[in-house]
Amino acid sequence: MDKIADLAQLISRFAPVSGMSGTAVPRLSLIRADHPSAPVPAVYEASLCIIAQGSKRVSLAGQSVVYDASSYLLVSVDLPLIGHVLEASPTAPYLCCKIDFDPGALADLLVTERRVSPEKDLPVLAVYPSDPDLIDAACRLVKLLARPETIDVLAPLVEREILYRLLTGPHGATLRQMGTVDSHLNQVSRAIATIRNGFQAQLRIDEIAAASGMSASSLHAHFKAITRMTPLEYQKQLRLQQARRLMLADGANAGTAGFAVGYDSPSQFSREYRRLFGAPPRQDIERLQAIPGSAAAY
Repeated sequence: MDKIADLAQLISRFAPVSGMSGTAVPRLSLIRADHPSAPVPAVYEASLCIIAQGSKRVSLAGQSVVYDASSYLLVSVDLPLIGHVLEASPTAPYLCCKIDFDPGALADLLVTERRVSPEKDLPVLAVYPSDPDLIDAACRLVKLLARPETIDVLAPLVEREILYRLLTGPHGATLRQMGTVDSHLNQVSRAIATIRNGFQAQLRIDEIAAASGMSASSLHAHFKAITRMTPLEYQKQLRLQQARRLMLADGANAGTAGFAVGYDSPSQFSREYRRLFGAPPRQDIERLQAIPGSAAAY
């Protein structure tokens, strides 16, 4: 646990006062929360999340996992998840580092490794027992923030080590499928990128299927198997999460937020918003504003 304590000290030193912030190290974000949070939907990029202090629950389409300093979270495609900080206080804040995966570095490492995993739809959201070597590498990555002049040279080397340790761990098959161009996981990831880049526009399945390198029927089948939702449901969650952020963080009203994310009908927007978040837009935002740190989550 000494390495976890070291990581907690480093995150506490460099993390923002509250919320999540990017850093001078590419693909590294640090998160701090001084209070438990309400369940907050947000898109999690394909990444490794290591908690150094506190605990959190993340949920996807009815599946929930809880992780803390004894485990870490692996997300293998960009997913609209619901996160809920469970343990945090001003004296013992929730501290976490998030390391987004570099597809190019992963592909390069796979060429060196030369191992192939059998094609199957793998879990895209999973928690694994803590690995001291992985935590040590995360410490060294965060510690680079103390010497910015070393980041350009050393950060890619530490990231490569982290990817290698993940490839040789219990989730190696998932990482290999992420980096294999014609795997279902990689194809669905490309479909997700296409949806995210134009989520305000009308969903065109044929265009998304073409971008992913799959037929429309294959896209539907594997997208649902991997993400637990259809492409249309995925787009809807992106729209509603962005609208919520606009209202909570930017002060937009419901009509403006709904129109900004692609809704032409205010009543449809309100109905679908309530179905996802459990309350109409105005009531939901007022509830969140009463919870410390909720706006910082966005």
